[in-house]
Formats: sequence, structure tokens, C-alpha cells
Amino acid sequence: MKFNINIRYSTYVLKLVTIALVVAIAFMVTPSFAKQGEAVKGVTCNTSTNNVVANQARQIVDELRFELAGVEDQIRNHPYLTALESGQVSQENLKAFAGEEYNIVKSDIRSNRLLARRFRRTRSGKFFRDILSGEVQALDLLLDFAKALNLNENDLKKYEPLPGAQAFPAYVASLALYGSEAEVGAAFLLNFPIFGENTGRMSAALQKQYNFTPKDTAFFDFFASPVPTFECDSLSVIATGLKRGAEPRLIKRAARLLQGYEQFFWDTVGEN
Repeated sequence: MKFNINIRYSTYVLKLVTIALVVAIAFMVTPSFAKQGEAVKGVTCNTSTNNVVANQARQIVDELRFELAGVEDQIRNHPYLTALESGQVSQENLKAFAGEEYNIVKSDIRSNRLLARRFRRTRSGKFFRDILSGEVQALDLLLDFAKALNLNENDLKKYEPLPGAQAFPAYVASLALYGSEAEVGAAFLLNFPIFGENTGRMSAALQKQYNFTPKDTAFFDFFASPVPTFECDSLSVIATGLKRGAEPRLIKRAARLLQGYEQFFWDTVGEN
């Protein structure tokens, strides 16, 4: 009888240990939705776990990353980049790329100046002022790239841009006029990293295949260099917008559309 009791007890303990292991593995393999987003970017922001709005902002961003993963992969693996890395993109195409970017950056400067003015009295004001400052720096660096292509600023001004490439800044301008800071913050947070990945590849390809110098390609490296605080700053802007009544549905729409227009840009420069 005692032997049977010991067997039953050992079996019971074994079952408990097995259940505990299964639960532990489940938590390791399928972390919470919020933690998945932090793991993807390797960023933990200094926000209270009891901050409902901050957690909502994080959840919106995590959902967007999941929903837009397919579009990001298409942008990341665009044939234009492959062609550039193989040295198959013409000088004329690169000149057109510079012309498109000139119009985009000039438009984005105006849009971010408007955003900085609209939200100057909120916590989001500094976020947009910093982006504006970055766009101004990028314009100077773009002129160095143009110079390497034997173009000056007057040449860039004369360039006639293509609709597919300019849909992106046109939508940014619309957001600057009518969008909440949360919509813009989410759209930028989802868009900037993938654009930076592509420009980083462009810089390497231009130096390797076309003999450009690091100074010539500094425009591309500028966008490829991540800002350590950008994710947390963007999440703070989204949370601020949510507190002010921004709709999650519109926040997600803004990010989805801007990423779609990013894809249009690469499609257009690839066809030119």
C-alpha cells in the first residue's frame, strides 16, 4: 500500500513539473503583444506599466508592424536596389533619383515646419522641430550627391518630378495640415526605419559599383543612421495624440497609406 502511494505521489509531482514546464515554454515562445514589439526593435521606453495610454500606443505600433510586414518586405527587397548593387542603374536614373529626392525633401521641410508650428505648445513640438532640423541637414547632403552627378541646385529645380514618387510628400503635407500628431508620429515611426535600410544599401552600392566617395553618399548614410531615442519619442507623440482624442483607426490608416506611398516611390524610380 505504501509503495502504491509513493508511486501515485511521484506521478502527481511529475505531472505538476510537466505542466509548469509547458507554461514556462509557452510564455517564452509567445510573449505578450507589447513585449513582441519591444523585442523587434530592442527598445524599452521609460513609461509606467500602469500607463494605459502608453500601452495603447505601443499596441497600435505592434499591430501596425505585423499588418505592414508584407509591404515592408516588398520595399526592402525592391528590384531597384538589386539592380543598383549589380551596377545596372544608369547615371541618368541616378540624376532622376536626386531630382525626386530634392522635391521630396523640400516639401518635407515645409510640412515639418508646419507640424512644428501646429504643435509647438504641446509635448510633441520638440519631436517635429528635431525632424525639421534633420530634413534641413539632409538637403545640404543631397546637394553633395547631386554635385557628384555633375548637377547643381538649379538643375534640381528644373527637374520635373513624377507623380508616383511625389505621392509620399503630398500625403505628408496632407497629414501636416489635417492629421493629429499621433497619426504623423506613427506614420514616421513605421516609415523611417525601412527607408533608412534602403538608403544604407544604396550608399554601399554607390561606393562599390559607381566609385562614389563617402562624402558623395552622406545623404544616404544620414537616413541610414538610427536615432536611439526615435522609437520612444514617437511612442510619446502617439500617446499624447491619443490623450487629445486621436482615433486609433486613423492612426493606423496614416501609417498604412504612407508606407504604401513609400512603395510607390521605389516602384517609380525603378521604372524611370
